[in-house]
Amino acid sequence: MNNIIEVKNLTKKFNGLTAVDDVSFEVKKGEIFGFLGPNGAGKSTTINMLSTILSPTEGEAFINNFNVLSQKDEVRKSIGLVFQDPSLDDRLTAEENLHFHARLYGVPNDEYKKREKEVLQLVDLWERRNEVIKNFSGGMKRRLEIARGLIHYPTVLFLDEPTIGLDPQTRAHLWSYILKLKREKEMTIFMTTHYMNEAENCDRIAIIDHGKIAVLDTPDNLKTKVGGDVIRMKTGDKSSLKKELEERYKVEVKEEDGTLRIEVANGDQFLPRLFNELTAKIDAIELRKPTLDDVFLNFTGHAIREEEASDKEHMRQQMRMRRRT
Repeated sequence: MNNIIEVKNLTKKFNGLTAVDDVSFEVKKGEIFGFLGPNGAGKSTTINMLSTILSPTEGEAFINNFNVLSQKDEVRKSIGLVFQDPSLDDRLTAEENLHFHARLYGVPNDEYKKREKEVLQLVDLWERRNEVIKNFSGGMKRRLEIARGLIHYPTVLFLDEPTIGLDPQTRAHLWSYILKLKREKEMTIFMTTHYMNEAENCDRIAIIDHGKIAVLDTPDNLKTKVGGDVIRMKTGDKSSLKKELEERYKVEVKEEDGTLRIEVANGDQFLPRLFNELTAKIDAIELRKPTLDDVFLNFTGHAIREEEASDKEHMRQQMRMRRRT
């Protein structure tokens, strides 16, 4: 497969703040590529550089073989972009929003009607095309934003936190449309998310934290790098249980949320040994396969920090500081 996105040593600094720190990666044609990380990790800043909204401080990037710095118009024609924040005009109808976007991108009039029907049918909004946007639900607006991003037939579709603020049911429905795009259009999709279950839908994931890529691979391969199945135990005497686990089984014991945690191969076969051999008392026990939460914790040293400020808030803070000076 050919690389449709190539990023080399990309860096972005805002008045002393390094939002994106020397990242390099490639995205293959036709894959769903995900940036997984907390708010403030550098996800949106990276998309803004790749979509020519921001200029890199250092490094270079190519979209569809076009340089994001020297060939901005060609890059913009090659991409569709669904922003993290709402960007529709809610005083216009769905059709009017699409038509305005198509005019901006120079979609020929004789092509527009065919494309309009195609993208609206794709997201199940064809029958609602003449309704004013302010009457749409949050999920319908998000679906329309995806349709708008497709109207000029982009090579790459960027989705920046596409389901943020949506309820779980609407989020699941929206993902069915995203996967439909990949299946029917063979479209390259670059998305950002801080939801672990969404990242499972990606062909490959880059875990990004504090502006750096910690690891990049398929979801399944990332899970195999964690170290094994996860066993968590609750006990009233953690010191005794921890000592016995370490001495008897030569495993690393971690304390997590009031429980003791170990990682072993073939956890379902290991559990009977614990029950038959341990002398320390266990009050409760849980066995589960590694998840992307475990991967994130393993490679970054902490869980996702949803409470932190977003990239956009960092940018706003820097802009306020600049205005003061």
